[in-house]
Amino acid sequence: MEIVFIRHGHGEHLIDYPHQLNKLHPGLTSRGISQIQTLRQQLPIYDEDLVLVSPTKRTIETARILCPAQKIYVTPLVGPRMFPQNPDYPALVCDEIYTNEEVRVFDPECEVLDLGLDCWTEGINRMDQNVFEIYAGKLLDWCLDRAKRVIIISHDGTITNYRLVLGEKDLTRDDFLGEAGVFETTIFSH
Repeated sequence: MEIVFIRHGHGEHLIDYPHQLNKLHPGLTSRGISQIQTLRQQLPIYDEDLVLVSPTKRTIETARILCPAQKIYVTPLVGPRMFPQNPDYPALVCDEIYTNEEVRVFDPECEVLDLGLDCWTEGINRMDQNVFEIYAGKLLDWCLDRAKRVIIISHDGTITNYRLVLGEKDLTRDDFLGEAGVFETTIFSH
């Protein structure tokens, strides 16, 4: 299975950084929309691709621009996640996820996916690493059964955490993708 990780475009919480990090549910800026429109011209998305999206406004907006005709699955399992994990770091308001009910109101066409795991309330942002790895494994196994190519639209910290779960070593914040960044990898099993 091929996995294509995509980081959302420039968000409202990054205007006047770091002073907007307390903005609840920031969307894409005009710059972010332009970044994703450019990416759409460069990155082919196929009908059979499975698209997973973080339950945040900016990632759902990214998905709708990048692959408007696709069915998208919104799951907290690819929601914002701190990197590196540090329990002393405060959670940021901009990383608060939509509830599954808020997702259905914001975009009624989305399919809400939770795999029966309890993470809609707190998300995965500050989840214990061992629990995160178990949950990430369950999501990857679910994907392996359904598609040859998975598009995951998420956040820098989350993408970096998944890359670690997939076996990469010694990743740092320098490995973040940045706005509308793309990272592709192939896995054969999990």
